[in-house]
Amino acid sequence: MISLSLPDLAATAELGRRLGQLIRSGDVILLHGGLGAGKTALTQAIAAGLGVPPEQHVSSPSFALLHEYSGGRLPLAHLDLWRLAGEDDVEAAGLLDYIGGPGLTVIEWPERLGSLTPAQRLDVFLEAVSEHGRLCRMEAGNSWAERLKNN
Repeated sequence: MISLSLPDLAATAELGRRLGQLIRSGDVILLHGGLGAGKTALTQAIAAGLGVPPEQHVSSPSFALLHEYSGGRLPLAHLDLWRLAGEDDVEAAGLLDYIGGPGLTVIEWPERLGSLTPAQRLDVFLEAVSEHGRLCRMEAGNSWAERLKNN
């Protein structure tokens, strides 16, 4: 496990950009944290690290469930499961097709996945500690542990 203090938005953005540069096709990042923890802000920075053009503004897919972005090094599928009750809703919405597919999948509120949670993933836990400061814990599975260790 890796723990980081992100004292401001710039530190959160730097972390996201660095993660975006490490992405491999098929990667899944699960973003944990309450409302306002910075999950979407981190996703915006990951997209920047992937090279998603700035005119493709990354926003929270809370009501759409899924936003897709292209034009970067790899496609990005950004899922927000907040409005779903659980894994049956995830399946019914057709979101399983995006998890671990080509490109990167970033999932907010991944607790809703239940038994559908992929084994190969990077879990990122964000906690607000001040207006702009965050505490970040990352639990790395599969090849993520080696990639994070070397960067």
